Amino acid sequence: MVILALVAVSCVLRASGEHRADRSMAALRELVSGTATVLRRDDAREPSRAREVPVGELVPGDVLRLGPGDLIPADVRLLRAQGFTVRRNIAAYLRVTLSSNLGNVVAMLAAGLLLPFLPMLPAQVLAQNLCFDAAQLAFAHDRPGAAVLRGPTVLRPRSFLRFVAGFGLLNAVADLATFAVLALALHGPDAVDDEAVFHSAWFTENLLTQALVMLLLRSGRRVGGSRVPGPVGLAAAGLAAVGLLLPPSPLGAVLGMTALPAAYYLLPAVVLGLYALALTAARARHRRRQP
Repeated sequence: MVILALVAVSCVLRASGEHRADRSMAALRELVSGTATVLRRDDAREPSRAREVPVGELVPGDVLRLGPGDLIPADVRLLRAQGFTVRRNIAAYLRVTLSSNLGNVVAMLAAGLLLPFLPMLPAQVLAQNLCFDAAQLAFAHDRPGAAVLRGPTVLRPRSFLRFVAGFGLLNAVADLATFAVLALALHGPDAVDDEAVFHSAWFTENLLTQALVMLLLRSGRRVGGSRVPGPVGLAAAGLAAVGLLLPPSPLGAVLGMTALPAAYYLLPAVVLGLYALALTAARARHRRRQP
């Protein structure tokens, strides 16, 4: 029943997302083929008047008047604004989502070859993805850093693929390092052949690494750069709390997880610390290589 419920929730979320995407595309098509409000004068001695003209009739030197929700129909320079905000988090969302998912897939395949049991049960995978997807909704409400707003965001295919591949493999290394820690740190009844302990440990580690990725790969922000945590910071904290508190809870038992031994938390914490340092260094190197 739990698996069916998670599958149903996942299907509803996906169908809802696709429906909203279709509606957005239809609205964009209407906007692209619409008109723009431009300030023009018929005579040099007369004041400028606002008028609606087809987008195709815009010429260099036109002064546009834009309101909330208006599509910018051409390359423009901002002359005056009131209550103007810019949200440019789609690039950060793509980087975080694709690199994290790639790392999880590589680690899952590698662990599947090494373990005599499934690295994670289907219900646990669905619950983990649901938590991560819900946390990523915070990107829609996050304010990008000042450095991001200095110029247009350009997604260059080669650079983007290198980013996703590099950070995805780094994520996979962190997952496999956690697997090695489990194999070395847990003995006796809590050894790595204890499926419930392994599933719980990897569930926790995955959500913690994904929370780190959300914080460190967001656009133009430094961790600790603001005294008040933003939406992404709060979402990452919530994601980490779910990773730590869900396995020992009654819901965790329903999903096939259990409370972790105390020895688990220290060594994987070291792995996560090293992963955060490596992620920060890789991000700095990537930014230096950007044109």
